[in-house]
Amino acid sequence: MRSCAQLRPLLARLAPRTLRGRLSLVALTTAALLIVILTVVFNTVVRHRLQREADDELRTRAAAVATTVDTRHGRVRVLETSGDRLLDTNAWIYAGGRLLEQPPSGAGGLTRAAGTLAARGGRACRTVGGPDTVRLCAEPVPGGAARTTVVTALDLAPYRSSARTLLLGSFALDAVMLACTYALTRLAVGRALRPVRTMTDQATQWSAVGSGERFAGRGGPAELAALGASLDSLLDRIRAVLRHERQLTGELSHELRTPLSRIVAELDWWRARPRSGAETTASLDVVAEAAQSMRTICDTLLAEAREGVSTAPGTADVAAVLHGLAAHADGSGVVRVVVPGGPGPLTAGVPAALLERMVAPLLANAVRYARTTVTLGAGREDGGIRVEVTDDGPGVPSAFTALLFQPGRRADPGDGHGGAGLGLPLARRLARSAGGEVSHDLEHGPGARFVVTLPAG
Repeated sequence: MRSCAQLRPLLARLAPRTLRGRLSLVALTTAALLIVILTVVFNTVVRHRLQREADDELRTRAAAVATTVDTRHGRVRVLETSGDRLLDTNAWIYAGGRLLEQPPSGAGGLTRAAGTLAARGGRACRTVGGPDTVRLCAEPVPGGAARTTVVTALDLAPYRSSARTLLLGSFALDAVMLACTYALTRLAVGRALRPVRTMTDQATQWSAVGSGERFAGRGGPAELAALGASLDSLLDRIRAVLRHERQLTGELSHELRTPLSRIVAELDWWRARPRSGAETTASLDVVAEAAQSMRTICDTLLAEAREGVSTAPGTADVAAVLHGLAAHADGSGVVRVVVPGGPGPLTAGVPAALLERMVAPLLANAVRYARTTVTLGAGREDGGIRVEVTDDGPGVPSAFTALLFQPGRRADPGDGHGGAGLGLPLARRLARSAGGEVSHDLEHGPGARFVVTLPAG
């Protein structure tokens, strides 16, 4: 068990690291198994074929020797012929178990083996080992009263040499085929993976530079088309994440600008001349309130960005939220709040922090462009809540109304007012995440009116 555990890390290090190498190794292993099986089968068939040829040769010789045996008149007699010496080479003749003829060289071991084979009767063959491997075959002589059998012998060395040569040749051919298989597999896999490598490099480059290029529709095999579609989807998700990140960064900077400006202004005022303890306490209260506002803004926007929907259910007193926004708006005294009375408080079905983040950008725009007055109104409408932000400024140019809620777009960037064109898109996105809407009232004039509709709480 310990040796196996020690062997695994070694095998893991020796395993190819690339897909090309692994596929080539799999192809080489598969080809090696098939070639070994074919080689074994081929050489087995060759050995059987050579043995059959040897047996056929022995029976042919036995038939030729049998022509010299006379079994007429009830006795067995070996006739003398002109080819007698050739026929007697490695041939034994038995009659009724009695040896009538044997090779001149004697060969006692082979003679005993031939006698045993002849004693069995019928046609039979066997292989006798020794210094030289010899094949013996017995062939009965037809006719005659006594059972007559001719046994012939053949040296198998030439046949064994042929089989050995074929085996070595097959091994050499196997090695060449395996080398060719490995080389061709690496070449084919490399060519097949080249488009994948190109697509990977292009995906990396396009994701870094934000290119609008796509892989779909470039042709090629179905597998590459599927890969291209997957990479396109991945690139789209990456671009969406980058857009969302840029949008969140812009929205945070946009929303944090007002409370940060209050903190800076309050600190500048506090450092302008010595202050009393009460003034210092008041300044610290303003700074703390602005810091808390910044924290609320960050928590609200980050939570909305993480989930995409409002995940903090709750309700908000609309009048209280509007009065709080009016109290902190720039240009004190410009903003007035109009909330009609009615049975019970006016409650929206969203958290107060989220309602602030929806209305604050609209109020900031209204204060920025109003000439004298900004009005915050609220009421019930169709089972929901309607919040209106109205100003008496120049209004929205008719040519710009279609681009009003697009991030980063401003009607007149050089009008002298601050802003990055992110407030209105943020307000609409937050309202829609809570099941509401932010719209521009095209029929209102002069000035501009923005309407926030939300579900009732």
